[in-house]
Amino acid sequence: MKNTKQFLIGIIIFSFLAVVSLQAQTSLSSFDNDKYKLIEQISSEEELFHCEVPCGIYNDEVRITLIKEHIATIEKSMTLISELSKEEKTNYNQLVRWITTKEKHANKIQEIVSQYFLHQRIKITKLDDKKAYEKYHKQLELLHHISVNAMKTKQSIDLSVIKTIQGKVEDFEHIYFADHDHKH
Repeated sequence: MKNTKQFLIGIIIFSFLAVVSLQAQTSLSSFDNDKYKLIEQISSEEELFHCEVPCGIYNDEVRITLIKEHIATIEKSMTLISELSKEEKTNYNQLVRWITTKEKHANKIQEIVSQYFLHQRIKITKLDDKKAYEKYHKQLELLHHISVNAMKTKQSIDLSVIKTIQGKVEDFEHIYFADHDHKH
């Protein structure tokens, strides 16, 4: 029922924007302020699409699990890079492969943080609701820390960064799921 409602609202918005576009091409001066108000009203609906493609198949818990797997892969990469670098006869092929793997998985963490959580799941909250705004602010802060620490894993093989990013993911997981409905 919810998906049907969202689909119908999407069709209405799309149709409306198509008409507006045609009007704008013919006469910009005839564009009516009521149309702006309608777009604002429809866009402000709480249930309106929170995903780029409202499909209902994604899972928040899975995204957290993926981040944790990427962190584990980065940690293993750092350990092996360190070990390979200490060998008397360095295997540069393997060394480059582990460095590339580390970079790739750090990028994947950043993509999940940005593309999934920041763009689609964390809802913008106004100052009116102090408790909701504090949670929103804390989620943004934690996601920023996760993204920055993912970047730091690209810059070195310092395993303390792994501990930091793991802690930030745990903190985010706790605050995000504290009273989240787990529905997508």
